Amino acid sequence: MEFATILLIAIGLAMDAFAVSISGGATLREGRLRWAVIAGVLFGGFQAGMPVLGWLGGVGLASLVGTYGPWIAFLLLVLIGGKMIAEAVRGDGESIRFENGAAVLLLLAVATSIDALAVGVSFAVLDTPIALPAITIGIVTFAFSAAGVLLGSAFGHIMGRKAGIVGGVILVAIGLRILFEHLFN
Repeated sequence: MEFATILLIAIGLAMDAFAVSISGGATLREGRLRWAVIAGVLFGGFQAGMPVLGWLGGVGLASLVGTYGPWIAFLLLVLIGGKMIAEAVRGDGESIRFENGAAVLLLLAVATSIDALAVGVSFAVLDTPIALPAITIGIVTFAFSAAGVLLGSAFGHIMGRKAGIVGGVILVAIGLRILFEHLFN
């Protein structure tokens, strides 16, 4: 497989993590650079690791990922996004914040990397070595996620509490997109 194709796949896979990073960055008040690195490492690490797992699992895993993966991603993203919206509207919280701990980021990293698991299965079926694609996917996702946190942080300072609503809507939209792609493809 050509590197240009691998790079395009990596960019496509990084888009969900980028959008989520913007959402999380919008709630940051301090430690922007630190959280950009943390988000980049978590999202990039999961996006790099999931294709390897998919590749190792091969075709046997394809049916499980194809059936349940999109539903799991949809549920995680809608629950987290819905909570962000509800708390921002009620004003009883700062919405889900990266500062609340790595558990939020971990859930989001899993939810946004499930499609990378399926890509890994595809690489196995195509008999494509996984090392270069996994490294490329991880590096691209790291860069996009870190940049997303920084952009989201700048956006959040301008929008204030409304950023929590926008971030929640983005997460719900990503979840719906994943589900609709699964149902109608």
